[in-house]
Amino acid sequence: MTDELRPHRVVVLVLAGLLPFELGIPHRIFGLAKDSAGRRLYEILTCGLAPGPVRTDADFAIQVEHGPELLATADTVVVPASYELGPVHDEGRLTDGLAAALAHIRPGTRLVSICTGGYVLAAAGYLDGRPATTHWAYAEHFQRMFPAVRVDADVLYTDDGDVLTSAGVAAGVDLCLHIVRRDHGAAVANDTARRTVVPPHRDGGQAQFIGRPVPEPQQASTTAARAWVLDRLHEPVRLSDLARQEAMSVRTFTRRFRQESGVSPGEWITGQRVERARQLLERTELPMEAVAREAGFGTAQSLRKHVQAALGVSPTAYRRTFRATGAGA
Repeated sequence: MTDELRPHRVVVLVLAGLLPFELGIPHRIFGLAKDSAGRRLYEILTCGLAPGPVRTDADFAIQVEHGPELLATADTVVVPASYELGPVHDEGRLTDGLAAALAHIRPGTRLVSICTGGYVLAAAGYLDGRPATTHWAYAEHFQRMFPAVRVDADVLYTDDGDVLTSAGVAAGVDLCLHIVRRDHGAAVANDTARRTVVPPHRDGGQAQFIGRPVPEPQQASTTAARAWVLDRLHEPVRLSDLARQEAMSVRTFTRRFRQESGVSPGEWITGQRVERARQLLERTELPMEAVAREAGFGTAQSLRKHVQAALGVSPTAYRRTFRATGAGA
């Protein structure tokens, strides 16, 4: 198979004390990603510091077939969380075995951590001077251990090009879907999310999960307003219109919306409009003015502004990159 047709190889490095759920995330998300012809886009393999059984934090071990030499073949390396990081967690340094394993990684390989797997990348120096995140409960400790890292405890994941980190546990799903979206476009990522029965993109960051009680069942939600506005993204929407859907005052609605989503109503709507624009750019040949109108941005200039801010590229560049991949997916 030529390099052009070869699936992108993801190698997951598992360490003693592994959380089984987090091991499953890259295998499930990347394993489901397919192109419009049904071809798998990723090959996912697992390795340890040595072949053989690896302890987990559950009442079972996993059998790993490959040793660390497999890391030399990876296009992307994923490090899930472990509760037995020893000197990595307590002293911010790699063990000899872990340092030797990481030495197999080729320059330019994309590096990804899930939850406290970021400690491994930080201890190896990969995160120095870069933005990174980890589980909110460990963020303060993580920053103390690795002062050269720019820790952001509020986000679900960080993307610094060839190094990406996720917050706690299920945020690994968000990060892996983001990687699929970045590699192959929103259509492939959305299809993967649907098949996994998870949202393709979660709003807000970790702040919405820290110290917040579960709302009482009788408390009103903003779900109906969100469903209402999704059918009207192409129309001007006023905050009072949204509040009316939930029979709330604007002030109450705004407070409740931020509590439930982690962002303001305006930020959420803009994010949904960007997602709508991405779908149109990938799946249609509509001119930019028409994309802007359909997505609710009004003008091509406004479309460019918001897409550039959200995605880091212009709408034209985004279409050029993802139109062939997304079409018909």
